[in-house]
Amino acid sequence: MKIRRFSATAFAAALLIPGLAACNGNGSTSDASATPSASGSVAPSATASSSAAKQALLDSTNAIREGNFKFSMTGAGSTAEGQVHEPSQSADMRMTIGDPSSDLMMKLDLIHAKPDSWVKLELGGTAATQIPGVKNLNTGKYHHLDQNRIKGNRALGFDFEKLDPAGSAVLTQGITEVRQTGEGAYEGTVDVSKAAEAGSLDPAVITALGAQAESVPFTAKVDTQGRLSEMVLKIPAAGQSAAQDLKITYTDYGNASAVQKPSADQVVEAPAELYNLFN
Repeated sequence: MKIRRFSATAFAAALLIPGLAACNGNGSTSDASATPSASGSVAPSATASSSAAKQALLDSTNAIREGNFKFSMTGAGSTAEGQVHEPSQSADMRMTIGDPSSDLMMKLDLIHAKPDSWVKLELGGTAATQIPGVKNLNTGKYHHLDQNRIKGNRALGFDFEKLDPAGSAVLTQGITEVRQTGEGAYEGTVDVSKAAEAGSLDPAVITALGAQAESVPFTAKVDTQGRLSEMVLKIPAAGQSAAQDLKITYTDYGNASAVQKPSADQVVEAPAELYNLFN
């Protein structure tokens, strides 16, 4: 079995939409909530309602830019969760891809405390033994990262100028149709082809979806203060992959805490094998 390196984009795909390979060629999804009238245009009242709903969702991401929240992302058996605390210029994220019964299972515990970053890895599964230098990676300790070697790497780095790991502001800007379905609840479609920079969807995945990428169904919820609390993208089936949900949540706005750095006795310098794995 060939072990691929986890580039930033490959890592995003493995984390959230593993196995997504090709579009099924259908390219169509329907949204009964935005059915055009017989003349081919949406009624003015529906247009106004959709515009107000979209604006509400656009506004719901404003609090994320303050950089003080907890978050989670789940999809296709993989998870990520953590917190961002911009006041202390710190963040952490724990990710799991697969499980011990998978060909390759990976757990990462990332800590960012500007200007430093650390990652603790756990690699398992039958394919893990084929990863070069796996013993230097499965140390049970945090690897201190050279910032010059992870610059621009979305798998290992964190940009305190872009505080949202899921890029929900970018996703909401791609909304094509939306309606409010209840108190703080919305549903519609989003053009994810315009959201390659969001971070929650890999560009290769968007390409694989083909025309379906232009109208991916979603649901969203906001809290009592109008802040985004949940967004679920309903990724259509494509190629050999079944339809699946990508769920993003935000909690504890304003109540995150400064991330604790690992103690010196739990830190080693990252070996070359780690950078090779992610580049």
